[in-house]
Amino acid sequence: MYRRIAIACLPLAAVIALFAAQVAPAAEAVPLKVGFAEKDITPDPGMEKPGGYGKAFMKETHDPCKVRAAVFDDGKRRVALVGVDALMVRRALVSEVRQRIQEKCGIPAEAVLISASHSHSSGPTGMILPGEFDHASELVRYLAYECTSCANAEYLKRVADQIVAAVCQADERRAEAQCGAGVGHEDQVAFNRRFRMKNGQTWTHPGKRNPEIVEPAGPIDPAVGVIGAWNAEGKLVGCVVNYALHGTTDAPGWSANWIYDMEQMIRRAMGENVVVVFLNGDCGDVTQVDNLSPYPNIDGPVVGGRLGAEVVKVLSSMHRGPLGPVATERKVWNIARRRPSPERVAKAIEAAKQDRDKLGTWEKETLLLDAILAKHPEAEVEVQAIQIGPVAIVTNPAEMFVQYGLDLKRRSNFPLTFPVELANGCIGYVPTREALGEHGGGYETRLTGYSNLEPTAGEQMLEAGLELLGKLSPGKAPTPQEIPPQTTPWDYGNVPPELQ
Repeated sequence: MYRRIAIACLPLAAVIALFAAQVAPAAEAVPLKVGFAEKDITPDPGMEKPGGYGKAFMKETHDPCKVRAAVFDDGKRRVALVGVDALMVRRALVSEVRQRIQEKCGIPAEAVLISASHSHSSGPTGMILPGEFDHASELVRYLAYECTSCANAEYLKRVADQIVAAVCQADERRAEAQCGAGVGHEDQVAFNRRFRMKNGQTWTHPGKRNPEIVEPAGPIDPAVGVIGAWNAEGKLVGCVVNYALHGTTDAPGWSANWIYDMEQMIRRAMGENVVVVFLNGDCGDVTQVDNLSPYPNIDGPVVGGRLGAEVVKVLSSMHRGPLGPVATERKVWNIARRRPSPERVAKAIEAAKQDRDKLGTWEKETLLLDAILAKHPEAEVEVQAIQIGPVAIVTNPAEMFVQYGLDLKRRSNFPLTFPVELANGCIGYVPTREALGEHGGGYETRLTGYSNLEPTAGEQMLEAGLELLGKLSPGKAPTPQEIPPQTTPWDYGNVPPELQ
């Protein structure tokens, strides 16, 4: 892990050289046609804002929420990368949109990646879908639809339509491009929010400078992954950015969260029309809150500004050229859910009988999970691997703990690996086995209607991602033409020291 972090800000050629002994022979790079597009999905005033276990509403708009799409074409295959300013994208939405994209512009459904940025100031794409609990009791339907954050059917249709429109427009805009890829380093805006405490447990957000804190319970991933594409005139038309951080900076209204500030920084430096497709990394336990700092939490302009500046640095120094081939693999299977004990369910039912409007959050979540299990004892999970030359993008549908992303990078056969969470569905938090063990704990390990997969879920998805990468061969990264060894020095430098 530390070796990977230490080289994160080296030039791409140096990164590849360091990994040459570990990486399979690279496929010959081929030119790409690339297109980018974006569409507006800013919610209406008064819609629900997801991100909690109860209902909240937003009236104002701070900055636009968007769908941003990129299509990469190596002449044989096309892949689409979609970043949505949303807390989540549920599986039903992904399935519908992929099919429509395939029918409308011919990109295979399995070659479309749809990822949520996890902005907590975005529109109602979750938590609960319309009709999802129609099979349950009257009590559970009331708790689900009247007491929990719910998706808006009209808004879901708008998001689906705009994803399809963005991908198809990006596909239409495909043009020959000079591309490059690289990795930067930013470790001042992301912090693990879980801490080992003196009582032997692990707590999430134990409070700033709590004297009972022993140490952070996990790492961060400081790598800033970037793919850039320039047109024939040498102008940057778009980029793909991968970084592991919750979208939880405060915003006074609908907002893409700090992703907006990152986009603005990149556009000020590289062009006002640059499309920035953001794919969030594994960050289920990582936020912008520094619990060890005596100072107030940093805000969106600071987070986005620093990340945007790092992206500009990587774009400015990366070598450009052919970046293909493109390829895709995926695996879909079911993972069992954890079950609350019968005693826990009975206790929640009894509490609801006393006063359902005063039922505690976790009792409510127990009853929701019990109803989910009655219909769906397992969750469908997809892991997808998309290759763009030397870059491997590996997805999961979880709020995945950051350690899994670091392990994926460490074991990957690609020189550049971008883990992407909350992609092609949403199955809640997936902690490490340690977090679910004797000295674990914390908010992410709670058993709820949102987070409930069995303890091996993270390991299953990690191994699936590595299995898919084993089916792909990394492409070569662009490098300048090598300069032959020179025997003639500069004429003012070939002199001995002159002391008098």
